Amino acid sequence: MKERRYRILVTGYAISSYGTYLNLVALNLYVYAVTDRALAVGVFMAVRLGAGFLAGLGAAALLARLPAKPVMFWANVAQAAALVLLVCAPDGLRTAALFLVSAVVGGAGTFFMVAFRSSIPDMVDEGRHTWANSLMVSGRSMAMVVGFASSGVVVSLLSYRAAFLLDMATFLVCAATVALLPLAARPEREEPEKPAPAAAGKKRSPGALAALATAPVIALMVALRGIDALGSSSHNAALPVYSTQLDADRPAVFVSVFWCVWALGNVLVQQVLQRWVKRDGRSVGALGFGLGTIAMSATFILAFAGFPWAATIVVALLAGAADGVTEVSYSSHLQTLPTGLRTHAFGLSATVENLGFGVGMIAVAAALDVFSPLSVVGVAHGVAIVVALVFVAQVLRQRRSGPAFPEEGGGDAGPARGGRRDGAEVSGS
Repeated sequence: MKERRYRILVTGYAISSYGTYLNLVALNLYVYAVTDRALAVGVFMAVRLGAGFLAGLGAAALLARLPAKPVMFWANVAQAAALVLLVCAPDGLRTAALFLVSAVVGGAGTFFMVAFRSSIPDMVDEGRHTWANSLMVSGRSMAMVVGFASSGVVVSLLSYRAAFLLDMATFLVCAATVALLPLAARPEREEPEKPAPAAAGKKRSPGALAALATAPVIALMVALRGIDALGSSSHNAALPVYSTQLDADRPAVFVSVFWCVWALGNVLVQQVLQRWVKRDGRSVGALGFGLGTIAMSATFILAFAGFPWAATIVVALLAGAADGVTEVSYSSHLQTLPTGLRTHAFGLSATVENLGFGVGMIAVAAALDVFSPLSVVGVAHGVAIVVALVFVAQVLRQRRSGPAFPEEGGGDAGPARGGRRDGAEVSGS
């Protein structure tokens, strides 16, 4: 029953992700159509990323006071309401409404994802975290392909307003699936802290972040995630430039094919991960995250190396597979943290990811005016490879020298199977 309800939630999340990717194209085009300035498109994205950055900082504090279910529900309702305001806005207020939508989508979307990812251990049985994360990533990957592929059709054949209303409907569908989910309230999970509410309040904010900093592998893991986001900004910005260089008459062909094959690799590796975890009873772990980041960054660099179409398709497939491994292993590993630290870890992660992607988009956009796409992507993802190598060395060193800590938080390789975590261990103190 729990897994059936989780599947329903992932279906709603995939539907809302389709609307998000549809509007990622439609809103950017609409901003340019309304303002007639390319700078406005950049500012629009900056507002969205800035709102996500601030939401990541406040997500842990919000989830310490409210259960995850209402946070996820109202995050979807807020995004739907913002799109309604945009559709109904008069001409004179349309630009202001656009930037309001940007801020709401960035902030509410981050709140939703932090609540969703940190609540997965409460929504599925122990030992099913990797399966749950894999299902979530698969749904989002397929939604991305369909959203990007249909955006041009919806906007050109229907209208911008139709795209916004369709996106609004997807958020309402996701909110409905959240409403059906019987999530436990957070106070029940933090019952041991009730006798000393003042002390518990202190432990939840700066104390929790300080405790998170005492787990060096987790801290380095989050930092690597931010560097990886900077690398992702490089290939996202460089793909249109590189595609135009390949075929100036049809610049969208390479981008579309690349992302479709990337998503296929992502979905295929999720099937492999689910079967592997079911058979062996172990999660990919922190080592898989580090190695997956290295493979993903290397394949994205190779994608700009000018190989023939057949080789580039193989590279895109491998890039999607490596990206899928890193996403699942990262989320599953942070979910092994105790409840009090889990939301802080995911909130901090969202902040770092938004910061890395935002700074990267600015730096990459400037660099692409001077250097080739291969050079820019090579440097950005090269930094990620170097940090990932440091991370892998740290994980291997801890595996060799560190004692096995007691299991906490319900990992995928639960105690019955004798599984050991790779760096997410947190002592009882």
